[in-house]
Amino acid sequence: MFGEHRYRVRSVWTGDRGTGTSGYRDYDRAVSISVEGKPELLASADKPFRGDPARWNPEDMLVAALSECHLLSYLHACVQAGVVVLAYEDDASGLMREDGSGAGRFHEVVLRPRVTIADAAMRDAALAAHETAHGWCFIANSVNFPVRHEPVIEIVAG
Repeated sequence: MFGEHRYRVRSVWTGDRGTGTSGYRDYDRAVSISVEGKPELLASADKPFRGDPARWNPEDMLVAALSECHLLSYLHACVQAGVVVLAYEDDASGLMREDGSGAGRFHEVVLRPRVTIADAAMRDAALAAHETAHGWCFIANSVNFPVRHEPVIEIVAG
């Protein structure tokens, strides 16, 4: 199943306070992001960049995209490996550093998936499925910084 896939997103700045971008402190960083047929996402800059901390920011969304992509790839890898996953949670984090010029970059993202599986005999395959999932993750394959994994495998108490 090879092919090209295009994704369309509409971003609309909604932060004009009446004077546009007349000064750095004169406008709100509010943005609405939409994809046809999906709920609108309210976004902003991160709080240190004068954004609204109650809204999603681009850095949050990048870490979330990596986390979800790995999760979905992992579930597929587990199906193929015969691993029955009963629960999956990830407490992912990303490290971004500013370089002093007004720019910056991510240096790494660490995924910390906690996976509950049905049988102790599946543990090794469940761990190995993380490497398979990492190789399959479209988002991880598209970034130029390390995406590390610190998985924990738990067995359902039976």
